[in-house]
Amino acid sequence: MTLKTRVLFLCVANAARSQMAEALLRHTDPEGYEVCSAGTQPGAVDPRARMALEQLGVSTDGLHSKALEQFDYVITLCDKSAFECSTLPGAGEYIAWDFEDPASSSQKDAYKHCLQQIHERIKMFVLVKSKASTPVQMLAPVTLFKCLADDTRARMTQLIVQEGELCVCELTAALQESQPKISRHLAQLRSSGLLQDRRAGQWVYYRLHPHLPAWVRQTLAQVLTANDPQLAEDRLRLHSMRDRPGRAALCG
Repeated sequence: MTLKTRVLFLCVANAARSQMAEALLRHTDPEGYEVCSAGTQPGAVDPRARMALEQLGVSTDGLHSKALEQFDYVITLCDKSAFECSTLPGAGEYIAWDFEDPASSSQKDAYKHCLQQIHERIKMFVLVKSKASTPVQMLAPVTLFKCLADDTRARMTQLIVQEGELCVCELTAALQESQPKISRHLAQLRSSGLLQDRRAGQWVYYRLHPHLPAWVRQTLAQVLTANDPQLAEDRLRLHSMRDRPGRAALCG
């Protein structure tokens, strides 16, 4: 069974824009995504948002203001929530969108207009992510080399190959980079088909995709034989890290 991609839409009040996005993505691809919305200062769902969705034929069942959880993607829908979201842990990738708040708009049919804008962005998001899910057997050499051309991604990949699997916090400590930067690069490596992630409790672990072509694994193994001194330094910091998440109770 294929695990659904978990997406959180975030705005301030969780009253209109994020509720619309939640309903639209669930309506667009219910099999591929587990969708939720939340607010940094949650209130109640705006009845005008419900009306706009229902007029489009999109179900509003289950829509209510919610608190924050952990997700593969956190998508903000306004600048204020984007700023506050930058400090939140637990997302594989942060994406910032910005739509005018229909509640403060003087435009006629503001909620309908906002809904249409979000709908178009949702459809583009699903299209892009579905293309990123191309079978890894089709991974082209140029894609691999583009991934490894970036210093941070090359170091991360070597460390994951060496260690088997690592989580964001471990890579952050080993490479001495910020969590958002590490998360962005991990998302690129996962989208390319090079890495696969697994969720275990509060942790998300990244490892080489199990169905990578043999030539990719051989290439990465060959790279390790170069005994890169930078990799040795990264591994030293990794193994000196305090409070590393344990795996014995997580793997099974």
